[in-house]
Amino acid sequence: MENLQFVIIIILSPLIQGVIKKLKANFQGRVGAGILQPYYDLAKLLKKEMVFSSVTSWIFKATPFIVFTSTIVAAMLIPVITTKSSFGIMGDVIALIYIFALGRFFLALAALDAGTAFGGEGSSREMVVSILVEPMLMLCIFTVALTAGSTNIARIAESQNYIVTPSHVLALVAFLIAIIADTGRIPVDNPDTHLELTMIHEGMILEYSGRYLALIEWSHYMKQMLLFTLAIDMFFPVGIAHNTGMSGLIISSGVYSLKMLFMVSFMAVIESTRAKLRFFQLPSLLGGSFVLAVLSLLTLLMIGK
Repeated sequence: MENLQFVIIIILSPLIQGVIKKLKANFQGRVGAGILQPYYDLAKLLKKEMVFSSVTSWIFKATPFIVFTSTIVAAMLIPVITTKSSFGIMGDVIALIYIFALGRFFLALAALDAGTAFGGEGSSREMVVSILVEPMLMLCIFTVALTAGSTNIARIAESQNYIVTPSHVLALVAFLIAIIADTGRIPVDNPDTHLELTMIHEGMILEYSGRYLALIEWSHYMKQMLLFTLAIDMFFPVGIAHNTGMSGLIISSGVYSLKMLFMVSFMAVIESTRAKLRFFQLPSLLGGSFVLAVLSLLTLLMIGK
């Protein structure tokens, strides 16, 4: 059971997306689609015919499989309901960031490979955002890792005595903003639009269709749930099981569900109360978050908490 935790991410990630959209619709006074709608969308895409541009190379066709596989590998590294897993020894947060970067690199490359203006625009914007977000993620992770004495995610989740320290509060705020940016959510990006002036992630996948598009969308859902889980493991580790007993796993699953519901509600509230920022305003937001991440690390080094 402990070695199959990543299956939870694979199966439930579309549900998380559906719950976010449903909560957003309720906050905005709309009925909205059901929470299972992402599953229906993926099933529909898997049945559709694929259309390819005549200028694309093998990179365009290989990218969906690279992105999907790398996301599953990342899911295997993160503890979900228990810290005891055979993959735990490989669960290094620095390696995790680079696995995410691998998928982002090939997705941006595939967007350029299609030879469209929207693809080039989306990939260039994605690289600008990643340049600002990845150092921020690293600094937040280093702050938590220094306290836990390890960059192993399971070891970090087992250390539960540092949640309310000033350095980790600063790191948490910066990390949440990084999640919003990395998952392409308002105010950084709008996942529900295809307008030229607003789209980042959507611009890179406009040329995909059928099951290739399904793999990319499913990977995006998984990455979103993985980042939520990583935030929970690092900043809210209370409740995660440290053994493989059935009773402990059941309790841990319930606690994990509550914490995930909190993360989902937080994202829905942010997207319903904030407006989409202009792209040229993003450096100010992400730069300020980077300062918070730096301050969190400096605070830990200077006052020890």
